[in-house]
Amino acid sequence: MAATIPLHSLSPDQNTIPVGMTWGIPWREGELRRDEALSLTTSLGEPVPMQHWATAYWPDGSVKWSAHSAVSADGGAEAYSLTKGEAAAAPLTVKVTETDDEVRLDTGVIVCKLGKQGSSWLRGITRNGLELCSGGELVCIRESASGVSGVRTVRQEPFESRVHRLTIEQEGPVRAVVKIDGRHRAAAGSREWLPFSMRLYLYAGLETIRVVHTFFYDGNPNEDFIKGLGIRFAVPMRGKHYNRHIRFSGDNGLFAESPKTLHTRRTKGKYRELFEEQTAGAKVSFDAAEDAYFLGLLDNSATWDGFKLMQQSSEHYRIWKRTGEGCSWVKVTDGHRAGGLAFVGSEGGGLACGLRHFWRKHPSGFEVHGASGDEASFTAWLWTPEGEPMDMRHYDTKTHVESSYEGAEELRATPYGIANTNELTLWCTEETPGPELLEFMRQETDHPTLLVCEPAYYHEARAFGIWSLPDHSTEEKRQLEARLDGIIAFYRKEVEQRKWYGMWDYGDYMHSYDPVRHVWNYDLGGCAWQNTELAPNMWLWLMFLRTGREDIFRMAEAMTRHTSEVDVYHFGEYAGLGSRHNVVHWGCGCKEARIGMAGLHRYFYYLTADERIGDMMNETKDSDFTTVNLDPMRYYFPKDEHPTHIRVGPDWAAFSSNWMTQWERYESAAYRDKILVGINSIKGANYRLISGPTYGYDPKTGVLTPMGDDNWGRHLAICMGGPQVWFELAGMLKDPEWEEMLAELGVYYNKTQEEKDKLTKGHISATRFEHPVLSAAIVAYGAYYRKDEATARQCWDILLGNPFAAVNLQEEAATVAHLDVLQEIYWINTNEAAQWSLNTIIALELIAEHLPKLREQSLRS
Repeated sequence: MAATIPLHSLSPDQNTIPVGMTWGIPWREGELRRDEALSLTTSLGEPVPMQHWATAYWPDGSVKWSAHSAVSADGGAEAYSLTKGEAAAAPLTVKVTETDDEVRLDTGVIVCKLGKQGSSWLRGITRNGLELCSGGELVCIRESASGVSGVRTVRQEPFESRVHRLTIEQEGPVRAVVKIDGRHRAAAGSREWLPFSMRLYLYAGLETIRVVHTFFYDGNPNEDFIKGLGIRFAVPMRGKHYNRHIRFSGDNGLFAESPKTLHTRRTKGKYRELFEEQTAGAKVSFDAAEDAYFLGLLDNSATWDGFKLMQQSSEHYRIWKRTGEGCSWVKVTDGHRAGGLAFVGSEGGGLACGLRHFWRKHPSGFEVHGASGDEASFTAWLWTPEGEPMDMRHYDTKTHVESSYEGAEELRATPYGIANTNELTLWCTEETPGPELLEFMRQETDHPTLLVCEPAYYHEARAFGIWSLPDHSTEEKRQLEARLDGIIAFYRKEVEQRKWYGMWDYGDYMHSYDPVRHVWNYDLGGCAWQNTELAPNMWLWLMFLRTGREDIFRMAEAMTRHTSEVDVYHFGEYAGLGSRHNVVHWGCGCKEARIGMAGLHRYFYYLTADERIGDMMNETKDSDFTTVNLDPMRYYFPKDEHPTHIRVGPDWAAFSSNWMTQWERYESAAYRDKILVGINSIKGANYRLISGPTYGYDPKTGVLTPMGDDNWGRHLAICMGGPQVWFELAGMLKDPEWEEMLAELGVYYNKTQEEKDKLTKGHISATRFEHPVLSAAIVAYGAYYRKDEATARQCWDILLGNPFAAVNLQEEAATVAHLDVLQEIYWINTNEAAQWSLNTIIALELIAEHLPKLREQSLRS
């Protein structure tokens, strides 16, 4: 390893106040032993206390990925350095104490008590002995409707959290992690539904609690509508009404008011100055005799008890307040996109809550009741009850296989078993934060601090296999880099232009475009949401690794959060599988392992050490068993002696990514051996990876049984992330025959029928090898491995002949005549955008020396 690994913040401009940081670092095989110490220093050489642990191992037992936690330096630091050596001792540590009934976490600044049973997962938060929060629970409003004689009756039923299990996952010294699992239970009944999993993260010396909340849908979509879903906190309110404060972050400023503002029609002079101080959050005081008249005015003025902000769409929010139950809500203001931060507090401090992606994952909101009483109820709504109830039904009652590219005649459009993850941050403050601090909180909520390595280090460590660094050394390479950046720029703009937002949509892109209506195919069956089709996750993550750009990281992060939760089944009949692309994310009748494969999601896990993604990858590790009940090839291969039938790709490729991840995370010999059994089965086929690609399969043994040499199309084997997983797997297996098999398939893929017949004796048809652009990664590997210049030239002909190489999307985008604010690329499709980009990145690493000189027909400026 390099003597020093440089690190920097992904969001360098906001690190002015100490925050908790957790990040991951890759290592070459043999570089770091599991028992070696590591230390962190700032760019000025100041030591920073840190804890670290391994998240993945190489086959030789050395560390493949490590995770690290620290608190950022006082006043922020531009950069950090990681070296081998003992970490600095922490002046403050997180102390975790467990009893039969609760867990107590003490950061040295705040003390947080968590319940191991009951409805209140949070028993209280204190600071300096003063209680800032007296409890927390999850809340849900279930709505059902029935119609009799034409009259529709709506019934709402409240649910609250029930803790089933509390697990201490990490006990410091720098960071503590607690996981809480439970379900929502009817407040006036016995029904339990909507399982939840929630992790709390606390760092030594900090006043913050990070919350990662996941809920799972296990209802009947025709009956169980979610009207509201949120997290509610009880906040003690002390002192005079005019020294209590409510804050909501808006578009570009703050709603900053009090239950009793100092604003009256006679607020002048020093009272005007006091009013300004109050609005800034300062504690104000009065002399009973000198200020008697003004205090009388305050007694006569309205007292505001309730406040709420609701982000009803990505384009609109509204703030209201009211004096009390039975009175109307008064509209304060309308706005565009709220900042996703709220504060409730009084004398002695209070609680600020930031809800990440607030407007992007609408409808969301904050609501406060009881601000004028002894205890305020402060709710962060993940789904605000102000709008329509959450509707989880499918968009139709039948499928449309031929007309709309839906995958199966079977409907199977169920949300049962899908999930959604949301992130919150709590600040337990000893006074009302001023505008600058609140703005920092808002920024930290939306762009949490993360340390990252330089792209050159990720590349040197071979993190995630084969990919290239940007290279502008020739005109040809400069043009390709411009095209890669241009595709990213197009999709960044398209997310905003098309408003791809909402709790169930944010993070995904759409599949293909309708130039007649000037819209993406939002209503055309399998042509609507992408749902990981052709591995866009991998494209975005490799673009981040090679550039280090924060905007690309956030795109990849959002897609990973969405696809790993919404598009995948976490329990139930389809556990471990996901839904193919569709109008509704869970709508397609094809349920496949490739959507949930760990190979798509492990980038985020290893770069951030995010435990929820770790859970999700564990959930998919045995997805091959699910295919026994839902054979991926059931329409084409009848029931026979085999438990099920799978394709080498995308099915076995997805399984192998899951098993590789289990092997490296837990050093599981069983999952390693399952990979080896599969590879040996493929080695036994007549033409190895060229044969098949459909096999009989037994998940108990992992054995693939050949069913012929030409029984299905080959492009699906190589366009869903299989080669990218297999390249990295080759670096772990060190099996020359496996590498040769990959190269053999790559060289063979685009040969003519005559050339194929010479190699495979006429047993395999060239018509089974479709869409050459999808093959470019494995073709480049074959050319590189075999030093085959002709195949390398062929690979570049394929890539450079593609529209994504030939067109500058920003120049190509045309303004729609009758919609003068809308720009479009009429031929755009995300499948090819992702695959061309992904494969070009790999080809630039493997066969750049064979890149032909710039040609007008292939690379127009």
